[in-house]
Amino acid sequence: MHFLVILSAAIIPTAQASLTARASQITPLSWSESQEKASDFVSQLTLNEKIGIVSGGYLSSSLPCVGSIGSISRLNFSGICFSDGPNGVGRSDGISVFPAGITIAATWDRDLMYRRAVAIGEEFRAKGSHVALGPTMGPMGRHARGGRNWEGFGPDPYLSGAAANASVMGIQSAGVQACAKHLIANEQETQRTSTTSDDGSVVEAISSNVDDRTLHELYLWPFGDAVKAGTSTVMCSYNRLNGSYACANSDVLTEILKDELGFPGYVLSDWYATHATEESANGGLDIEMPGNVSAQAGAAYFGDALLEAVNEGSVTEQRLEDMAVRVMTPYFRLNQDLDFPTTDPASGPVFYTLQFGHNPQTALIPPFPEVEARDVRGNHADVTRELGSAGTVLLKNINGTLPLKNVTNVGIFGNDAGDPAVGSAFIDINNHPEGYEYGTFAIGGGSGSVRYTDLITPLEAIRDYVKGYGGRVQTVLDNDLLAQGGFNTVYPTPDACLLFLKAYAAEGTDRASIDLQFNATQAVESTAAVCPNTIVVIHGPGVVLMPWADNENVTAILAAHYPGDQSGNSILDVLWGAVEPSGRLPYTIPKKLSDYGTDIIESPDSDTPDGWQADFTEGQAIDYRHFDAADMAPQYEFGFGLGYTTFNVSAPLQIHINGNLSSVADKSKGTQPGGLVDLWSVVATASIEITNTGSRTGSAVTQLYVSLPQDTTPQGTPVKVLRGFSKVALDSGESRSVQFDLLRRDLSFWNPDGKEWVIPEGTFTFLAGFSSRDLRSRIKATVLP
Repeated sequence: MHFLVILSAAIIPTAQASLTARASQITPLSWSESQEKASDFVSQLTLNEKIGIVSGGYLSSSLPCVGSIGSISRLNFSGICFSDGPNGVGRSDGISVFPAGITIAATWDRDLMYRRAVAIGEEFRAKGSHVALGPTMGPMGRHARGGRNWEGFGPDPYLSGAAANASVMGIQSAGVQACAKHLIANEQETQRTSTTSDDGSVVEAISSNVDDRTLHELYLWPFGDAVKAGTSTVMCSYNRLNGSYACANSDVLTEILKDELGFPGYVLSDWYATHATEESANGGLDIEMPGNVSAQAGAAYFGDALLEAVNEGSVTEQRLEDMAVRVMTPYFRLNQDLDFPTTDPASGPVFYTLQFGHNPQTALIPPFPEVEARDVRGNHADVTRELGSAGTVLLKNINGTLPLKNVTNVGIFGNDAGDPAVGSAFIDINNHPEGYEYGTFAIGGGSGSVRYTDLITPLEAIRDYVKGYGGRVQTVLDNDLLAQGGFNTVYPTPDACLLFLKAYAAEGTDRASIDLQFNATQAVESTAAVCPNTIVVIHGPGVVLMPWADNENVTAILAAHYPGDQSGNSILDVLWGAVEPSGRLPYTIPKKLSDYGTDIIESPDSDTPDGWQADFTEGQAIDYRHFDAADMAPQYEFGFGLGYTTFNVSAPLQIHINGNLSSVADKSKGTQPGGLVDLWSVVATASIEITNTGSRTGSAVTQLYVSLPQDTTPQGTPVKVLRGFSKVALDSGESRSVQFDLLRRDLSFWNPDGKEWVIPEGTFTFLAGFSSRDLRSRIKATVLP
């Protein structure tokens, strides 16, 4: 929790070219050129100034940011401002609340992923923030109850990697540094970092114990995509990995990230995730945050401690030089030394007010004078509205209930429909982890949250629209009243009853359950008993249970996720058919929690300081991979989603594998950001023809899965893995061929003995369709490396 106490592997070439072309707002320097500039800059620094470059708050700084590097006036360096977060500029005003990461993943649309990131980058830049602390690829979602799952792009590494790649490119197109986080395997909030017992003893953070193959093929995969896209920085996580704190783990930070993936940027600690000086610096950490600026709230291990370590020789001056050069390289690469906006002076007052209120008695810092914030939103409401609709997944639609037609009497029910009773931001998460009772959930909580400047609620948007064509709206917004059958004031029965339900998730705590909150299940049953046309809309962090899904009076179900500040307009567009619900699930919805697989570790194995252990014995078998391995039926599968039209395969899947394919990558081609160059070479091409068989235009999300040969791959190889997707709009009756380029990495498994990616010999099965369980064409191909 920062300071308040912080494109895909097989992207289609045309899509890659499109993203690259559109990322030309700010043309980055080459890594080598920017490293040269950074080296020249660092060579002019005193030892104390070099320490300041890698120690948050060590140099004097007046930047009102969640973290900062202070200025060096003699070199015309005004400092670097770090700001949350992955969904917009955190703790600010005059900004947009963009849809959450899980919403973006549900779009399955690389272009929308990129456009969102461009808009985010533009707002960070206009606020004078050099570093946007996002995107999030960890946690991925090993546990259904994970408190931060909604910040990321879901539990599939390929889809998450595609979103990470597009997000990094988009943010940095605006000249803002992207920060890929959190490395690595930080899959729960419970005991995510060390705590101090009542007797003063330290209890260490949970240790995620992960085998090397699982680490590479699952949790590291999207970080490889982010590095390939040119991410400026990677944030290491709070947890331990295989017994060592992530921010001091040389196996991950140096050997894997910097050497294997060829990452030329800097490693940034999560806020207070540093636990040692020499071990962290020598292990690969390049900058500690927040550092000395708020030592009252947590210890600082760089700054003076690092200076002492360098003077004593336990950290070499060469290593310090490398750290400082790495930190400064992205600053020059994105031309942040040239005409970068000053930091919005209102950022301090907003931050201060959220922390201490208007009458602070316990403030550690003096109050900031209140000034008007820069409004940096521009026309971003348009893309936010579009994204919110595109990330909405239609799970049920009996007899074409949606889109709504000829409804003049609309019921708006449920405590998720209206304005948040708590105001523009929810800050009482510790006391109310379930969130606030009254008001819509358009974003989650913690450092990934964003304060509303202007929130359009479902109640506001729908009521205005219905009244605009002469209809009427009836409301009951109290779930407890709904659960008790309190419809006495509703007459006549609405033509359509829109029931808005919600679930909250936030940094710092895992979800108590994956049920919808606030008596939601009984509210559904009671509403459906009165209204034979009940349409349930869910705003939540991802996986939620739906025990009422088969109720015949529940005619439609929409998973709208966290859609951002245009929430009401986004769902209005879907309900009345101005746009289709083109989202698909980026996770699996189980019938019960135990079906989903491994759950949160709630208690330590022992009373020893390192008693908190999480053994990732399931390997890669999470989410749909787990359901496949167990041959278990979900409520709704990964990749599933209905639309307002239908699609079918009109020509079967075809596959072409390049000849003379070696089993391992050609190391002579060298390493670039992302790893061995040859890992990113196209080795196979698949194609399939899709036809819109319905009566209106719609978007088909075609998905390609690959099954590796089971007899020549190690135990634990998934039944199948996603290795391609394409979202295309088709008119009624229109057909189109969809092509997927498969990279060497896509057909390989990680061999931990040889420390290399290997294409196995044998028969591969390629499967294509419209979800992980709706695969309508398959083809086998034998590979003989």
